Amino acid sequence: MSLEAELRAFSTARRPQLPPEAREIMDRAGRDLAASGQAGRALTVGARAPRFTLPSATGHAVALDGLLAEGPVVLTFYRGAWCPYCDLALRALQQRHGEFAERGARLVAVSPQVPDESLSLAEKHALAFDVLSDLGSDTAGQYGLAFDLPDDLAAVYDRFGFDLQRVNGGHARTLPLPATYVIDRAGTIRWAFVDPDYTQRAEPADILDALDALEARHSLD
Repeated sequence: MSLEAELRAFSTARRPQLPPEAREIMDRAGRDLAASGQAGRALTVGARAPRFTLPSATGHAVALDGLLAEGPVVLTFYRGAWCPYCDLALRALQQRHGEFAERGARLVAVSPQVPDESLSLAEKHALAFDVLSDLGSDTAGQYGLAFDLPDDLAAVYDRFGFDLQRVNGGHARTLPLPATYVIDRAGTIRWAFVDPDYTQRAEPADILDALDALEARHSLD
């Protein structure tokens, strides 16, 4: 089953379980975020990827330059372990991780969570790739992805028990748009997926196709 189909099935099953008032607030916030044009301001193909150095779940520093020294990078931004859509997306990436590695690509995932939360997530799903902590979403902001939750949606998340104040190290309101980039060794973004709808994620097969296209391009140079 494709990731898109998994996400759609989960959303269809979950939606009726949400309280009507919460569902209305979530739907309105989604419409407002889409209308804000935030996704259109995010970096896209042809842009230089902003450099970063972020702590991994196990506490070591991971720099984009160091990753690019080994090959192309697949960089994915997600909201956090509390988000079930993020869980599904990361599990799908893990299932195809060997295929990324076969293409010489390094996969890293970035969220605004504190490292302890990232470690719990990595252990839960036996992730073989680095999960990095971007406290305050400063790196997400450099990629044009960071936004602040509206007050009413933040209150809904509080009622759901997500405790973003704790898991995001005091930056409860700031989250990234779901996004995935393929960055070549020169540091240029060659493929991009950005969507204001958190129920939508990059399909692993499309990422692999982008890596294949990057390799074909490199062979012709």
